[in-house]
Amino acid sequence: MAHEQPGAPESVPLVRNNRVDALVAALLTMIGLVVVFEARRLGAGWTSDGPGPGYFPFYIGLILSIGGLGILYQALLSKSADTGVFIDREQFKRVLSVLAPAVLYVGAIMVLGQYVASAIYVAIFMVWLGRYSILKSVLVGVGVNALFFAMFEIWFKVPLYKGALEPLAFLGY
Repeated sequence: MAHEQPGAPESVPLVRNNRVDALVAALLTMIGLVVVFEARRLGAGWTSDGPGPGYFPFYIGLILSIGGLGILYQALLSKSADTGVFIDREQFKRVLSVLAPAVLYVGAIMVLGQYVASAIYVAIFMVWLGRYSILKSVLVGVGVNALFFAMFEIWFKVPLYKGALEPLAFLGY
């Protein structure tokens, strides 16, 4: 549970625990049912020389489905369902403050490549969330990724994606 400051305004809950439990249980049940149906298609019975190829997956899928249905019942219909706050507005903002830049970083990899995008990502996070100076952040971002470049490209001979713009082409890589 989050520790509230005395006198701090309560944040608005966005999702409750039982709703998240119900969603995960529904997904688990669906996965289990897919496994059951596919195992039946493969042959879930006993053959003349032992169990068919879908025998064990069938029972695993059955267990997943039954477990998922049980959790779904507990989450939605049980009197003891956990209705505590799963995430509130303030927590969601903090998650997005990391998730949104990570999504942009993945897009930047496609254009700038692994090393350049990672150096920028590290530097921006150090300045934005870590409150480090710009100079220190840039030095660490470039230094760490120079080390990764040496490790992967030179020592291990494992090339990583350089990006559509190939900003490291001047190095011969």
